Amino acid sequence: MIRSAPAPRAASSPSLARWTCRACLARRPYSRKPDAREPPDHRRLGLQQELFITSVYSPGSPIFLPHGATVFNRLVDFLRKQYVRYGFQEVITPTIYKKALWAKSGHLQHYADDMYSVTGARHAASKDAENRRGGPCCGGQGFPTEADDAEADDEYGLKPMNCPGHCLIFAAKPRSYRELPVRYADFGPLHRNEISGALSGLTRLRRFHQDDGHIFCRPCQVEGEIGRTLDFVKGVYNVLRLGVSYRLALSTRPAHHFIGTEEEWDRAEDRLKRALDASGMDWSINQGDGAFYGPKIDVVVKDSDGKEHQTATIQLDFQLPKRFELEYQAPAPEYEARGETTTDPALLAEYGPVRPVMIHRAVLGSVERLMALLMESYGGKWPFWLNPRQAVILTVNTSQPVLDWAEEVKEILLGLRKEAEAGSPSVTGPPNPTGLSVELDCTARSLGSKIRDARSSGYSQVLVVGEEDVKNRQVSLGKERMSPTEMRQRLRSMADAFE
Repeated sequence: MIRSAPAPRAASSPSLARWTCRACLARRPYSRKPDAREPPDHRRLGLQQELFITSVYSPGSPIFLPHGATVFNRLVDFLRKQYVRYGFQEVITPTIYKKALWAKSGHLQHYADDMYSVTGARHAASKDAENRRGGPCCGGQGFPTEADDAEADDEYGLKPMNCPGHCLIFAAKPRSYRELPVRYADFGPLHRNEISGALSGLTRLRRFHQDDGHIFCRPCQVEGEIGRTLDFVKGVYNVLRLGVSYRLALSTRPAHHFIGTEEEWDRAEDRLKRALDASGMDWSINQGDGAFYGPKIDVVVKDSDGKEHQTATIQLDFQLPKRFELEYQAPAPEYEARGETTTDPALLAEYGPVRPVMIHRAVLGSVERLMALLMESYGGKWPFWLNPRQAVILTVNTSQPVLDWAEEVKEILLGLRKEAEAGSPSVTGPPNPTGLSVELDCTARSLGSKIRDARSSGYSQVLVVGEEDVKNRQVSLGKERMSPTEMRQRLRSMADAFE
C-alpha cells in the first residue's frame, strides 16, 4: 500500500512513535482486535508477523523470513496444482540473456529503460583498458572483428519477463497443428529497474516473482484459450477470497512505442473484446495502456487504502511469433492462418507453415504484490491453508513425560513419525511430510498465558498436551480429545479444502 507522507505531529503524541521503531514493531504480537484508526498496512503486518524485511543494500528486493517464505511457497504450490487442470507445463529458463535476444524481441528498443544491463568483470576491465588507449584502432571505423563479437558476448540483460525464453523453447523443434495449444509456465525471478521513489513494500519492487505463462495456439483457438484463462483467474480468486473485489480492464494500443501495424492491433483488440463479452463479466477500457507488443486484459484489485493494483493479466501477441519466426505445420495453411476451416480435400492435402498466436498470461501476477493485497484483505488473519502458524502445541507443565509426548505429537503431525497401535511407542519411519506448520511451546508458564499468546500471535489451531493426554496418547483441541493421527488428518483436510 502506497501512502502519502503523514502530517507532522507533536513529539508528545503517543501514536507518533507507534510504528517508528522497527525492533519494537517486529516484537509486537499481532492483535486480532481491528485498529479502528487506520486500515491494515501490509508493511506493518509483515514486520509484526515476521514475514519479510527490506534492506538498504538491495532496494526493491524483499527478504522473506521463514514464515513469509511459507506463505509464498504455498501460493506457488497452489498454482502448480491448478496447472495440471489447465494444461500448463512448468519450465525453468535463464535469468540473463545476451542483449541480442532483447534486440530481437523488441525489448531493447521499447523497454530498455526498465531493464538492468549485466557485464562480466573481465569485459569491464577490457573496456577500461581500451578507453585508456584512446579507443580501437582507426578511431573505431571499419567492420566488427571476431574479437568485437567475442566482447559482445559479454553484454547481457537481466530478464524483466519470460516471453523471449519461452519463444526459444517453442522454436527448438518442429511443431504440428496437432500439438497446439502448447502452454508453458515459469516462476523464475524477474528484474525491472523501477525508480527508487516508486518502490513500496511488496507492491512495487525491482526483483519479484510472477506466475508467468505463455500459450502458443492456432488462430482458431484464441478466444477459447482466453475464456479458459478468465475461468482460471476466477477460480483462483474465489479460493483466495478476492472474487468480488476485482475488476477487468481492456488495455488498448499505446499512442507511441508499439510494434506491428494498426490493423493487427485492431484485430487483436476485437478478439479480446469478444472474449470479455463471452465471459459475462463487467469490463472497462484503459485507453492506450497496452504492452508494446499487444493489447491486454488486466485484473485490478484495490488495497485497503483504495489504491488499485494490477494483478493478473492476459495479453494477446501477434508480434513476438513473427520476430522469432515461430511456425507450425498445418493443412490448408492459408485458411488456418485466418482461423478458418475448409472441407476441400485438395486444400487439406496441402501442408505448410503457419504463424502461431501467443497469449501471455499471469494469474497471480507478482506473487509478492498479491501477498501484500492478501495481508491487507485478510487484516493479517490468514486462512488456515495459507497461515504460516497453522497449529501450536502447548504443554500443561514441564514434566518429562509431557514434554516427550508433546514432541512426539509434533513429529506425527509433521509426518516425521508414525503413530503405533495403543500400548506401543510411536515409531520413526520414512518421512512423509504433511506440509503443515506446527510449533511447540514448552515454556514454564501458565497454560492461560500460553493460550493468550498463541491466539494473539495468530495461530489457527491451539492444541494442548497434559498428563491425561500422555496416559491416553491423545491431544486436546478445546473440549475435544483425539489421537495425533486423527488430528493430522483433520488439519490436512482443512488445508486441502483451502479453509
